[in-house]
Amino acid sequence: MEEAARAPRVAVAVVTMGNRPAEVDALLESVAKQDAPPTRIVIVGNGCRLPEFAERLSLPGEVTVVELEENLGCPGGRNVGLARLREFGDVDVVVELDDDGLLVDADVLRRVGELFAADDRLGIVGFRIADEHGETQQRHVPRLGSADPLRGGYVTGFLGGGHGFRMAMLDEIGDWPARFFFAHEESDLAWRAADAGWRILYAPELLLQHPKTSPARHAVYYRVNARNRVWLARRRLPLPLIPVHLGVWMLLTVVRNRSGAGLRAWFGGFAEGLRESAGERRPMRWRTVWRLTRLGRPPIV
Repeated sequence: MEEAARAPRVAVAVVTMGNRPAEVDALLESVAKQDAPPTRIVIVGNGCRLPEFAERLSLPGEVTVVELEENLGCPGGRNVGLARLREFGDVDVVVELDDDGLLVDADVLRRVGELFAADDRLGIVGFRIADEHGETQQRHVPRLGSADPLRGGYVTGFLGGGHGFRMAMLDEIGDWPARFFFAHEESDLAWRAADAGWRILYAPELLLQHPKTSPARHAVYYRVNARNRVWLARRRLPLPLIPVHLGVWMLLTVVRNRSGAGLRAWFGGFAEGLRESAGERRPMRWRTVWRLTRLGRPPIV
């Protein structure tokens, strides 16, 4: 009874633009099959109208649908979902899932709750993302190099497609950087969490099935990626590390990118990031730099 009393109340939040109705239905059905049903489900329509999921799919828990007049981007839409969960006041952990993902196993939410119950300084749990063939793209492994996607442990970042947040952590450090719209918002939030002393755990046993994709499928990817990279550095890094971080990523971009149009868009976004306000500046402490370095990813790469 005492152990059950300590179990965190877990909610699920999904943001969708309404262009993947079949995928959203499948995701919500996989949530409904969980052996530990969520306390609440919040579905945010990012600039779109949404159907009544609860009646049609027989979803567990309280289901709330929020329809926004405009697309606020992924982080902006997620902030709306978090704000609605705070209004209810009965959620300890929120699991945010991409609208084209799928929970293959029925024990994911229960395991998430157990992980947070076992460590009161655990702020973020990152899922493993794999396609329908079980393959995890290297960009979805939160470690440098060709790391084994099945090796879990404490890391410096998390995967935006599937993760769990402790609400108390978000209350302390703040929510997603909405101005980013998409790209690097996970790093901004993870660095704030680490600087506040929260731990980030990569738990590969928590699987989110997700189609294999490339971020470059978005038309504005190169520009926004570069702009947000500059904003991230200006917001979160100690001054001496800003030119190092940006210099490393400029070199990597030039070496990796074979598209002239992509490079022009990237450098245009880089200039935009320098020219426009990055918002709040709250640089991490040097001890956080050292902590991230010891975990295997110094904040210059």
